[in-house]
Amino acid sequence: MKRISIYLYSCLFLGLITTACKKTLVEDPKSTLTPAFFSTSQGFQAGLTAAYAGFRTIWGPDSYFEMTIPGTDEFIAGNDGNNGLVKYNSNFNTADGIVAGIWKNCYTYINTCNGLINNVPAGVDATTAASMVAEAKFLRANYYFILVQSWGDVTLNKTFQATPTTSATRAPMADVYNFIIQDLKDAVAVLPAGPLTSGVLPGKATKAAAMHMLAKVYLTRAGSSAKQSDDYKNAYTTATDLINNVAPAAGLRLQPDFASVYAEGNEANSEILWTVQHTPTLAYNGSPTQNNSGPDNLLCHLFAPKYEVQPGMQRSTLYGRPYIRVIPTHWLTDTVFSERVNDQRYKKTFQTMWLCNNAASIPTWPNPLPAGAPAGAQPGAPKFAVGDTAIWMPGYEMTAAQIASYRYQVIPPSKYSIALSPTMIKYFDTKRPDQNSPSSRPIIIYRLAETYLIAAEALYMDGRAGDAVQYINKIRERAAYPSGNVAAMDITADKLTLDFILDERSRELCGEQMRWTDLVRTGKLLERVKLHNTDGKSNIKPFHVLRPIPQTQIDATITGTPYPQNPGW
Repeated sequence: MKRISIYLYSCLFLGLITTACKKTLVEDPKSTLTPAFFSTSQGFQAGLTAAYAGFRTIWGPDSYFEMTIPGTDEFIAGNDGNNGLVKYNSNFNTADGIVAGIWKNCYTYINTCNGLINNVPAGVDATTAASMVAEAKFLRANYYFILVQSWGDVTLNKTFQATPTTSATRAPMADVYNFIIQDLKDAVAVLPAGPLTSGVLPGKATKAAAMHMLAKVYLTRAGSSAKQSDDYKNAYTTATDLINNVAPAAGLRLQPDFASVYAEGNEANSEILWTVQHTPTLAYNGSPTQNNSGPDNLLCHLFAPKYEVQPGMQRSTLYGRPYIRVIPTHWLTDTVFSERVNDQRYKKTFQTMWLCNNAASIPTWPNPLPAGAPAGAQPGAPKFAVGDTAIWMPGYEMTAAQIASYRYQVIPPSKYSIALSPTMIKYFDTKRPDQNSPSSRPIIIYRLAETYLIAAEALYMDGRAGDAVQYINKIRERAAYPSGNVAAMDITADKLTLDFILDERSRELCGEQMRWTDLVRTGKLLERVKLHNTDGKSNIKPFHVLRPIPQTQIDATITGTPYPQNPGW
């Protein structure tokens, strides 16, 4: 495959896209993308490929991860985590490069989508053209959804821009939501039913994915100042239509086992609605080396703790490169996942045991032996062997005497640290060529379990708790597999609250790059950060429910009305 480097102008930024195309496509790099580029079927396909590829710069690198996972009730900064953005301190300001990068990338690829939607080539048959435009609208809606959730009122570019401009305005949030909703309605009407439909390539837009997103957009708008009176109704009718009608017809259903949803190599299972594809082929990833802010999938590393410096351990491909950007809050591990008999998601979400992989650092028993040493311990003898347990986190407290009775390192909750604590395993990739390589696993963005939770939340918020419980109970019953008591997992309408729904979203979706937006949508960000986040509880302010407009955007607006900053920044 031949790589194409396409430079695209967005509203005020020049962004670089690196993508790939089919063998039959021969295209020279373009210094400026013009409508003429889309005038051939090859150029049109290359543009659509680029629009998809843009999501690799959002889902996979370190940036959007930092904006959505830490700084919430679920995760705080790990040993090598972000010191400003996720702690809400004075280091997080309008010059922050992480938020500026997401802003720029979204607008760059929105412009690509606009180029496709506005410039359908005459040589493409009507059915194919309509499908490709629908894909572009689905992608454009996703980019705008990221923007409006993070910044509120944003620039609304509806048409392709071939040259940069020095002026820009912010459209009301209501207009942006209306635009997103119309794009998704247009996409739903045209796209193939689902990712399991014959001929649909992995990662392609489908009706099921667009319906899921549409339901989520209604639910999100309902929690904003742009809310409409029928948003909750539209959210649950769209979600339940997907669950009850579209999904079954498209072969989509919940996996019977929560663990199989994120099982390595199973990313195209029946529960998955949309993924962002990552592959080991450099022509697709666009970078011959790992890049923290580029298009690489680093999620396998970002949760990994500093296991490698512990006795009997060394860095490995199996356990990942220890970036340790985040660690779970005690609230997440000890309270949300406190029930571990009937609800079996804790052990399927977190790694709590590491096996010895380094003979050179295996510890030996001291002389004299400590009180409580296990039977068979001998002074000077190795405590354990390669392949044996080296680290275990039981998830409950133990006395010093109990800990001393084990040959290996036992770490109860009171001993968790920013360097070593239970580790989220949803993104582990054991097939990487070496211990430092990024992952080539697709990243799951939308899945059917969340559709059920969207339906439950929308029904509850619309005053229909009795109708909501069936959808939340469906997810909770699945969590009992294989040996939990399914009936014990069901809740009744009188127990259902918004806080319970948020807790259930944590049990099901933690680490899936949506928690910050969940808390903002429900008006719970400040409350829950103050309650559960030791990093941010003293720093977070009401204005943190919006991200700062990048200073680069403000400085680049030199014509017309100055670009306004969000309040408080």
